[in-house]
Amino acid sequence: MAKRPAYSNLCKALEAGHFVFTGELEPKKILQEGVEEVIHSAKEMRKTNRIIAANVTDGPQGDAYMCSMVPSYLVQREAEIEAVWQVAVRDRNRVALFGDILGGAVLGLKNILVLTGDHTALGDNKKARPAYDIDSTQFCELLKKMIDEGTDYAGKEITDGKIEMNYGCVANPNAVGDYMEPEILKVGRKVEQGIDFIQTQTAFDIDIAKNFINELSRYKVPILLGVFPMKSYGIAWYFDNYIPGVSVPKDLLKALKTAEKENKGDKKAKYAALDKVNVEFFKPFIKEIKDNSKASGVHCMAVEYERLFQPLLGEYPEYVKEFY
Repeated sequence: MAKRPAYSNLCKALEAGHFVFTGELEPKKILQEGVEEVIHSAKEMRKTNRIIAANVTDGPQGDAYMCSMVPSYLVQREAEIEAVWQVAVRDRNRVALFGDILGGAVLGLKNILVLTGDHTALGDNKKARPAYDIDSTQFCELLKKMIDEGTDYAGKEITDGKIEMNYGCVANPNAVGDYMEPEILKVGRKVEQGIDFIQTQTAFDIDIAKNFINELSRYKVPILLGVFPMKSYGIAWYFDNYIPGVSVPKDLLKALKTAEKENKGDKKAKYAALDKVNVEFFKPFIKEIKDNSKASGVHCMAVEYERLFQPLLGEYPEYVKEFY
């Protein structure tokens, strides 16, 4: 299959050889005021001139949150930064997915991140029934048909125009030992369906992350490694205990806990101490990934943690100016 054009700024930056950064936004149970906060976070990303696009999550952990399409559109319109529109097959059959993609194309969305989605049994509406009409690989196939062939999944033609989008998939760098090769092969099925980029889930072990990236590089698809700075010990503890397949290093947990304990009652000092812990852990982590792996960038999941962007990314070139 011929290589798809780079329709999005994200893919144009990857094609140009930049080491790219993306951020993450999480619309929850919100209306207008909450959306304004999401847009504010996106504007802070845009100000860095180092974050090319902002992921907008789609019901993470199976929770009932605002749909991802509307804030993706508003982020692009109001914050002038491209969205990576996350879409999970958990909640939609192929008809609904097709309709949503048509709607997103009309709104000018350029990036889709294909997700299976955390099962509703993990979420806050446990009686909800997931759809799973098609899996994430088949969703990639649907997108290929829509974008490259101009049809729906059954081959019926889209009659008035061309969809110009790029799409990617996720991968789990924490799949180690006997679990690594099945994870690599699972991504390979999506590569066969034309994905343009890969974003990984968060990683904390540098050697495991580098090994996974280098194994995944066999597909010659740009890889963005996920990192997750944590703005409180409570978030880190929850992540370590309740997010499947991820373990936060004990020394990082201890450092975050100590930062809060030693600065109890002084909010400003506590924030500064937490920031210092995150920067000291993730800044050399990112540099090592850039300098000594085959990654094409980093997906920084610093949700509502905009103050960390400058100390974490400030030494990198302001490449984003070329694309906006």
